[in-house]
Amino acid sequence: MEIKEIIVVEGKDDTIAIKRAVKADTIETNGSAISEETLRRIQHAQEKRGVIVFTDPDYPGRRIRAIIEERIPDVKHAFLSKEKCIAKNGKGLGIEHADDEDIRQALKNVYTPITKKPLEEEITMADLMEARLIGHPLSKNRRIRLGEILNIGMTNGKQLHKRLTMFQITYEQFKKAVAQIDQEEQNE
Repeated sequence: MEIKEIIVVEGKDDTIAIKRAVKADTIETNGSAISEETLRRIQHAQEKRGVIVFTDPDYPGRRIRAIIEERIPDVKHAFLSKEKCIAKNGKGLGIEHADDEDIRQALKNVYTPITKKPLEEEITMADLMEARLIGHPLSKNRRIRLGEILNIGMTNGKQLHKRLTMFQITYEQFKKAVAQIDQEEQNE
């Protein structure tokens, strides 16, 4: 599988994992202290070939994603759940620990935010509350599972609303995913 866009990762171990799974070029941020020079390289890459941001599913990874997204809002996003990024020995979390097939799958499910036209809010905060994704004791676990089903990553309540809107997840997609979560909880 060959990826035409340049994939932004956190470090050289992530680059090794990406190149093991697919044929692609990468830019490494070298951690969450992303430099101005790196941001300029990412901007240039976006203009020339497009960019896919593929960071670890942890706080530093989300921070890097947010910094890039603020500067270059039309980058694409790939996500992997924490469960798919845990080291075999349990002592590490990151893209570099993911299986090749999980990396390929994440890169097939890339999201492109809609930034050129006004975003339609199809799913409201009230919908999130009704679906027990915010303001409920199980909200965090339900958001994690929703992020896995919709391939939009782990979020807090506010971020979830923003990503659902940004990636133009339809109300039907949302309701189907929530129904799946409800069914899984009933089967536990």
